[in-house]
Amino acid sequence: MATNLGKALHHAQHEVVQVYSRTEASAKALASVLNCDYTTDVARVAMHADMFVIAVKDAALPSLAQVLMQGREQQLLVHTAGSMPMDVLPTERRGVFYPMQTFSKDKKVDFSVIPCFIEASNEEDRLLLFKMGKTISDTLYELDSENRKYLHLAAVFCCNFANHCFDLGAQLLKLHGNLPFSVMLPLISETANKLNMMPPRQAQTGPAVRWDRNVIEKQRMLLSDMPDLQRIYELLSQSIHNHSMSQ
Repeated sequence: MATNLGKALHHAQHEVVQVYSRTEASAKALASVLNCDYTTDVARVAMHADMFVIAVKDAALPSLAQVLMQGREQQLLVHTAGSMPMDVLPTERRGVFYPMQTFSKDKKVDFSVIPCFIEASNEEDRLLLFKMGKTISDTLYELDSENRKYLHLAAVFCCNFANHCFDLGAQLLKLHGNLPFSVMLPLISETANKLNMMPPRQAQTGPAVRWDRNVIEKQRMLLSDMPDLQRIYELLSQSIHNHSMSQ
């Protein structure tokens, strides 16, 4: 998140004053791209900026925010976490700028197509976040902390759980025929592309939506020696069937 957001802000001509990271290698690498100073000592973080953006794992956010607020009580602190409330930041001026995307440090992303979700403790800072956001993304929403929790939960289903299913499929391909996962890519691409034209429930295909008991039972038995996968198969098949019946 920090790497990709920093690059997007830099590309949009914002001045990144400084990069902080616990590890020198990470701090130095990003700072060299952003042409700015860096530090690994939180006590040496710059005291003044228009905005302090905290992009760290959720567990580290409260303690880092508590340290950063010292001497910056009147400055704007912003975090980028989807599942953390805005009020985890202890300052009077606080906000959230949550780009909803899966990020890898070395994978370049087009920030303009990433929907970003904004929350702020006052109107002036809300406008500031929207102004900044419009320079890097074409899609901005205002969303409070309570609803953002469910947005993040939906993203876990759509991204993390879906990717885990890809991994499970890859394991089956390797075990039975030693086939490369690439044989699945056209199917995955077509599945995703259909969602540009129809809602997910309408795009659903397969034996579970038809409730083809013959196929479902045969496939369930194929997983007899893999009880975890068998249980996942049963739960997902039943869920697909239940949802199709509720249309």
